[in-house]
Amino acid sequence: MRNVNFPKYILPSVILGSIASIASAEVIHVQPTDNLQLVIDQASSGDVLVLSSGTYQGQFVINKPLTLTGPEDRSAILEGQRQGRTLFVDAEDVVVRHLTVTQSGMNLPQMDAGIFLNNTATRALIEQNDLLDNLMGVYIWGTQDAIVQHNRIVGNNEFRVNERGNGVSVWNAPGSKVLENDISLGRDGIFSNNSSHNVFKGNTFTNLRYGVHYMYTNDSEVSENISVDNEIGYALMFSDRLKVTNNIAVRSKAQGIMVNYTNHSIIVGNQVARAEKCLFAYNANMNTIRNNYFRQCDMGIHYTAAGQGNHISGNAFVDNQNQVKYVGTRYMEWSHEQKGNYWSDNSAFDLNADGIADTAYRPNGIIDQVVWRAPAARLLLNSPAVSIVKWAQTQFPAILPGGIIDSYPLMGIPAEIDLRKIKELYE
Repeated sequence: MRNVNFPKYILPSVILGSIASIASAEVIHVQPTDNLQLVIDQASSGDVLVLSSGTYQGQFVINKPLTLTGPEDRSAILEGQRQGRTLFVDAEDVVVRHLTVTQSGMNLPQMDAGIFLNNTATRALIEQNDLLDNLMGVYIWGTQDAIVQHNRIVGNNEFRVNERGNGVSVWNAPGSKVLENDISLGRDGIFSNNSSHNVFKGNTFTNLRYGVHYMYTNDSEVSENISVDNEIGYALMFSDRLKVTNNIAVRSKAQGIMVNYTNHSIIVGNQVARAEKCLFAYNANMNTIRNNYFRQCDMGIHYTAAGQGNHISGNAFVDNQNQVKYVGTRYMEWSHEQKGNYWSDNSAFDLNADGIADTAYRPNGIIDQVVWRAPAARLLLNSPAVSIVKWAQTQFPAILPGGIIDSYPLMGIPAEIDLRKIKELYE
C-alpha cells in the first residue's frame, strides 16, 4: 500500500474508520464445497471473496461492502434453482465481477432477478458477468449511482413476451449507469421507470421487444447503443430533457425510434434502417431532431398528434417507401436556420451550387391524405384523374392541404452523418 500523508492534527473518525477497514480487508478463497452464504456472513467489510470454478447452489445475500469475484472465464456459477433472487445485494459499495449468475425465480410481482440491487446498494458495481436464464438479469431498485457494465445478459424466452423479464430493470435509481452490455432475449433490454440522471450507453440489444424502454425517466442519456432485430429499438415515452444520440437500429419490426410525449430532448446522430417506421413521433414537443439517417423504412417519419416547436433539420431520408406521414392541415416547416433535410426522391436543381435545392420540398400532397384516410383509394393511384391532381398541386401550391414543407432541402447527405458503423450491420 502506498504511503498517504495526512495533516498532523487529529484525524476525523470517518478517516480513521476507513483506514482501519482497508488495513483489515482480506482476500478469502472460496471453494464450491464451502457454504458460500456462511462465508459472506463471516467476512468483514471490504473483504474480497474469490470463488473458484464450480457451482454454488442457493440464494445469496450480501449485507456489507464486499467484492465477490471469480475466474475471468466466469466459471464460478451462482445457481438459484428457480427460486427468488439468486444474488441479493443489500449494502453499499458491493462489487460483483467475473461470475455466472443463473436460474432465478420467475415471478414478476416478486421482482425475481439474477442480481437484485436493493435501495441500500449505493454505488454497486456489477461488471463482466454472465447473467443467463433469469427472469430479470439485473434489477436496480431505488439504488443510487449503481453501475452495470460489460455483462452478457441472456434472458428466458420460453414464456409469452409480457411474462418475460428485462435484461436490466431500473426503478427510481438516480445516477445509475448501464454501459456496454450485450443483452438478448427476454422482454426489454433496459426498462427504466420513474428515474432520472441515468446513462444507458454502448449496449447491444438483439431479439427483444424493445431495446430501451423509457417511462418517466428525465434528464438522462441514451447514446451509442445498437439495436438489431427487435420490435422497437428505442421506445422513449413520457420523459423530458433526454439526450438520444448516435444510436443504431436495424431491422426493427415496428419502429426504430419512438418518441411519445418526449419533450425538450436532443435526438441527434441516430441511424435507422429497415423498419416499419424509422421514427414515430407522437405528441413530442420542443425537441431538436438533427443529423439522423433514415433508410429503407415503410415510413421515414410518422409525425402525429400535432407536435410543436420541434427543430427538424440535417436529417437524411433515403429510399423510404413514404418519406413522411403527417395527417393534418397545419403547415409544418422542417428546416432550421435555412438548413433543411436530404430527401432521396427530391428531383431538384441547385443552380447556384450552394448545396440547397432551388425549390421547397413537400413530401405529402392531397392524394396522400386521401389514401391515409381511405386506404381503398390506392386502387386509383395510376388513374388519369390522380395524375391531373398531382400536376395541379405542382402548378398551384395554394391547393395543397397543409403538411410538411422543407424550404431548404439539401442536395446531399450531410457530412455530419457517419455511415461506417451502420453499413457494417446493414450490409
